[in-house]
Amino acid sequence: MSVAANVVKFGTDGWRGVIGDEFTFEHVALVAPLAAKVLLDTYGPTVGNRKIIVGHDRRFMAEDFAHKVADVVSAAGFDVLLTDTYAPTPAFSWVAKQQNALGAIVITASHNPGKYLGLKVKGAFGGSVPPEVTKEIEALLSKALPPASTPGKIEKFNPWRSYCEALEGKIDIAKIRNAITVGKLTVFADVMHGAAAGGLAMLLGNEIKEINSNRDPLFGGGAPEPLPKYLSHLFEVMRNHREANKAGLAVGLVFDGDSDRIAAVDGEGNFLSSQILVPILIDHLTLRRNFKGEIVKTVSGSDLIPRLAALHNLSVFETPVGYKYIADRMLETEVLLGGEESGGIGYGSHIPERDALLSALYVLEAIVESGLDLGDYYRHLQEQTNFTSAYDRIDLPLASMEVRSRLLQQLQTQPLTEIAGKPVINCQTIDGYKFRLADNSWLMIRFSGTEPVLRLYCEASTLEQVHQTLAWAKNWAEK
Repeated sequence: MSVAANVVKFGTDGWRGVIGDEFTFEHVALVAPLAAKVLLDTYGPTVGNRKIIVGHDRRFMAEDFAHKVADVVSAAGFDVLLTDTYAPTPAFSWVAKQQNALGAIVITASHNPGKYLGLKVKGAFGGSVPPEVTKEIEALLSKALPPASTPGKIEKFNPWRSYCEALEGKIDIAKIRNAITVGKLTVFADVMHGAAAGGLAMLLGNEIKEINSNRDPLFGGGAPEPLPKYLSHLFEVMRNHREANKAGLAVGLVFDGDSDRIAAVDGEGNFLSSQILVPILIDHLTLRRNFKGEIVKTVSGSDLIPRLAALHNLSVFETPVGYKYIADRMLETEVLLGGEESGGIGYGSHIPERDALLSALYVLEAIVESGLDLGDYYRHLQEQTNFTSAYDRIDLPLASMEVRSRLLQQLQTQPLTEIAGKPVINCQTIDGYKFRLADNSWLMIRFSGTEPVLRLYCEASTLEQVHQTLAWAKNWAEK
């Protein structure tokens, strides 16, 4: 087995590694042509060409790795459309579909810390390739692809134009622009030094108040992930705005490093994860846009989602954690919206891909057309469904993979019957272990597949109960 075969492992969405260690020009030069070959084998008969889109985000040396991908993929006989600038990963997925290409290879490490880079493979349909495709790429790693007798050509393109046109056509752009212009709505955007930088301004005009828009490969010492612990600057900006401006609506929108995940901050400075945004979006798109179709949620999604779906006579389909499962469902049936707890939201009317900029536009449209602050909108939905809850999650590092194995065996052989003093009434195992408790709260325990990390999720009627349950789970894991 080659060194690369030991290093290159595709996860839920692409291969990621530490720059200069696992993620090197040598490994990228081996992987990229193999990815192109598997895309050709998979989608070539339908597409009928050898075109590959190559894109990148704003990470350290991302454009250099993208140029290396373009060079080696063209040398293998493929025509390459190479981006001339950074852009959101969903933009490259969109272009792959719009250009009828075999797919896209995108240099990005999404929401990971700055020492990482990665490579995502997108299919001709405009979304992440299924696991069987990445397994085929991994299976070929022991042999390099020989150069083609006739290399393909490389052309540069700007990915933003087509992408922005596509997004503009899906919303009432004039209504949002007008609300901002007349001062009815103030929009802050924390792009976390990532690929969403400049995106909302292109779509809505320069009145967007963008923060963390400079390129910083270290992401301010944190990670470009839309979580409260990385948003202190946005919270401060929103608080100052609220104190100075009592009238008008305000919202803070948060984008991860490659702009496929979203979160928000309401006018009162409260963090809103996709557990809150997804119900708001379902309500807006159903009531005001008359969207139809299935709601797809991951097993870690809020209980408010099926309650709201029932209110609108929409069916719900539940998947394991990971957007690839949502995308698979989107390719099978009519889907209104698919959302995951970690911020990925996509739409059946677009491409089977999570898209933070499109989600941001729909959120803005929901605020403008309802006239409500996002926090008020969410409380309105809770009242409508007679369901109030709080949610939180912690990722707990374990001492070793051996500890992980012991805990997993314990769950399999000694099922939990009581959690934090409450009886367990059932356990769902489509992904990890989701325990439903007697008071209808739930605790979910999942293990990372690649590192000794335990992921703990909980929804209960109050935040105090959530934290008590998570503390119990943490104590159970550390015994």
